[in-house]
Amino acid sequence: MAETAAAKPKLTEEEFLRLPDDGRKYELVDGEAKEVPAGVEHDIIVVHIIVLLAPFVKNFGMPAASSAGFQIVTGNIRSPDVSFVLRERLPEDKPLKGFMDGAPDLAIEVVSPNEDWVEMGRKLGEYFMSGAKEVWLVDPDKVTVTVYKSLTDVQVFHADDEITGGDLLPNFRCKVADLVALEYGEKLSFGGETPSPTRRNSERSYG
Repeated sequence: MAETAAAKPKLTEEEFLRLPDDGRKYELVDGEAKEVPAGVEHDIIVVHIIVLLAPFVKNFGMPAASSAGFQIVTGNIRSPDVSFVLRERLPEDKPLKGFMDGAPDLAIEVVSPNEDWVEMGRKLGEYFMSGAKEVWLVDPDKVTVTVYKSLTDVQVFHADDEITGGDLLPNFRCKVADLVALEYGEKLSFGGETPSPTRRNSERSYG
């Protein structure tokens, strides 16, 4: 009789939190540490989105990058590429040391070329089951942002469309093309003049 392989023990949240950092992104899915592939371009866009959002979130809550973990009602730990949590959910206006209970109020996922769409659909459901108010799927290749306010309230924004923060971030406005821009300078405006390297050097004070 063939021997039955022993079932692999499931990771607890505490064990998952203590896993060594190997520079890769993982989520706790069905008791296993599942790697979420992300290339350099993907991470540059994630940082760029955080930079664009940062001036508009500080009075309303806190943003986080992809290392932040959220305890989903299914028992999984999800880590959106970018997340935003309203201030009233933060104890004493401070972020937690470990995982946060529930989904972020805004979860942003940057779509990869080899995206697992079955898994992404599962994530979307888990986010809304766990209290998310909005989820954005940012597709750099198609230059689109798909905004979910629920699994049935969905709107797709294209390159020249303006996306807003809605009720969560009422002052945030940005063209979709600017949200996924990888070139700076004249093609992207942050609301002020972008000084050239020559000008920066001339304005630097020595001594």
